[in-house]
Order: sequence, then C-alpha cells, then structure tokens
Amino acid sequence: MRRKRVVVLGATGSIGESALKVAHDIPDRMEIVGLAANSNAKKLAAQANAVRPKAVCLVDESKLPELRGALEYEPRVFSGAKGLIEIACLAEAEMVLVAVVGTGGLQPALAAIEAGKDLAVASKEILVMAGEIVMREAGEKGVQILPVDSEHNAIFQCLDSQKKRSTPNVQRPTSNEETDVRRLILTASGGPFRQTPAEQFEGITVEQALKHPTWNMGPKITIDSATLFNKGLEMIEAHWLFGVEMKRVEVVVHPQSIVHSMVEFSDGSVLAQLSHSDMCFPIQYAVTWPERVPNSLPPLDFGKLRQLEFATPRYDDFPALNLARRAGDEGGTLPAVLNAANEVAVSAFLERKISFPRIWHTVGSVMDRHRNVAHPDLDAILRADQWARAEAARLATE
Repeated sequence: MRRKRVVVLGATGSIGESALKVAHDIPDRMEIVGLAANSNAKKLAAQANAVRPKAVCLVDESKLPELRGALEYEPRVFSGAKGLIEIACLAEAEMVLVAVVGTGGLQPALAAIEAGKDLAVASKEILVMAGEIVMREAGEKGVQILPVDSEHNAIFQCLDSQKKRSTPNVQRPTSNEETDVRRLILTASGGPFRQTPAEQFEGITVEQALKHPTWNMGPKITIDSATLFNKGLEMIEAHWLFGVEMKRVEVVVHPQSIVHSMVEFSDGSVLAQLSHSDMCFPIQYAVTWPERVPNSLPPLDFGKLRQLEFATPRYDDFPALNLARRAGDEGGTLPAVLNAANEVAVSAFLERKISFPRIWHTVGSVMDRHRNVAHPDLDAILRADQWARAEAARLATE
C-alpha cells in the first residue's frame, strides 16, 4: 500500500516526536506533509529540516523570524490560530494527528473533519469538550476518528480483533442490549502518589508531582496523571469513541503500564492489549490501520516480566475519577467545564499558587456553579469553556 500522508499538530511535544520516529521507522507507509507547533521555533525548524514537509505552522507569530531563519528550505509557512486550521486542511494530507495540549486542537480538528481528513486523536480535550459534535460530524463526513492515546488505542485493537470493525466511529452510546461489550477497562499507572497517604497530599511539591513513574510527558499531562484527571478525561473520551455508556467505563490501577487497557465481553471473556510503554506503538497502528506493519520497536520478553499488578483506584482520595464520571453522565457543557477548570487549576499548581489537593477542589467547585446546557453547539461549548476558566482562576486566587 502507498504511504499515508500526515499532518502533525503539536509536533514539538512528546507525541509529535514519537510520530516522527514512526515515520522514520516505516517510511514506506507514512509521510509527514505538515508540522505545526505552538512556540518552539528552533525545534520545529530542526524537525522540518529533517523530514522536509510541504508546510509548517507556528502559532506564536512573534517567533516567525526565528523559524524562517532556521529553515534550510522553503516550505509553505502558516502562523497563528488561523494557520493551525489552514494546515489541518492541507490538500496533500489524508490524516491529521492532533497532539495539541489543551483546547487549542478542537477547532483545527473540526476543520480537518470538514475537509474530509481522518483524525488520529492524541488530544483528549477534543472529545471531552465536544465528543457529541466531533463524532456526529465525522459520521456525516465519513471520516475515521482513530485513537492515539495508548489506552484507547488498546481498546480499539481489542474491539477490532473481536469484530474486525470497519470504522471506530460511533455517533451515540448504545445500551447493553445493543452490544456484546460489558465493560471497557482503562488501565492507570496510578501516578507518583499511588501509595501516598491522603493526609500527605497537602505537602506535595511541584517537583514531586512531575516525577511520573512510567511515561515521559509534558508538565500538564504529568500533573493530570498524578491527580488521575488524565484517566477521568480518558473515561469521557472512551464513552464517545466507542459508544459505551459511562457506567460501563471503568479504571483499574496497573503500575507496570504493560497492559494498556482491556475489554470485557458479555460472555465474561476479557481481551487485553500489551506492549512496552512507547507511544510509537499506538501512533503506528493509527496510521497503518487496518493493517499491522513490522517495525524496529522492541517486543515483550515475558520471561523478564516479573509481575503484573492490578488494584482498584482510591476513589475517595483521588476525586478526579468521580468528577469525570459525573461530567460524562450529565453531558452537555459540563465536560468542557471540567476540562477548562482543570487546565486552570493545574497551571495554578505549577505556578505554586495552590496546593495539590486544591486542583480537585477547584474543579469540583466550578462544576457545582455551572448551569449545564444540553446538546450544545460549538459556540455554547466555547462559552462554557471561557466561563469555567474565569471561575477557576477566581477560585484559585481566593
């Protein structure tokens, strides 16, 4: 088969770096035709010089002279938030990998869908904020929404192997009577405080929270892993991706991060996907699906796996999971509010303005104050997002 032509939004982050590794590893199956970054002009230029995409985009327009000065060839150069939308609709592209941290990837993702591009989704916020809209638009346009988060990619692989689904797109959750899926089980490393007593949470420092035991990620995602908000967002994402009610999306703590997620079927059978903790695995599967392609990634050596542990999350000590379940159950604009309030609270914690437990307290308080809007359009979602940010910022300074 010919190569898949891909635009990477968030190229200079950890997911973007992994995507470039995959493209280098399977050059006959993946071609990078566009790279976009927020503000790291030097790194974006170095990546572009290495893979020579047809277009690049830098959202921070003040860094454009630095980018142009470092480029060794002349690609099309886009800039600003408008440029991010334009490169997402690049005529040469067949797929857009969205790895933008936060809410900045939502409008480019919707624009890519409108332009008929498949999406490989690594930004949870897209489906958390606007899962109903994204899945409906994708269904109407006939484009694929392929998960890149290791947990959702694992679930997709389990479902795909069971039914050989022609598409992962589902426009609405189904009832138990309409599916043979009993549970989706997302695995969580548990973060650095998996065994830390709750009475010690108040003293947790930024440096301690940034030491993730398994994954090397950006600061926001790393803090989300420490609070378990990362897993809460993934529950809502799974709800929309796979059309499964929130009550059938569960979390289990698995410190080794070898089993990336599991699916339990109506007969009690459980399928799991296992691999080393490397984002190249799910990125490659999203790009080459429905085929599997050999690569240079290391296989599992089961003789060296000493143990695989599983445990129930400490729901009372880590309230993020219950807050996310509530947001996913109620739907409407509440998931967008949860997401926005969490982004602001995490920033406040990283800036040492609030304590670690106040991240949860801030999000819960903002959710309690919100007047939910059912079946919102994009404008209503964005208004709820802005309101939640302002409210969370106010609470974080009290």
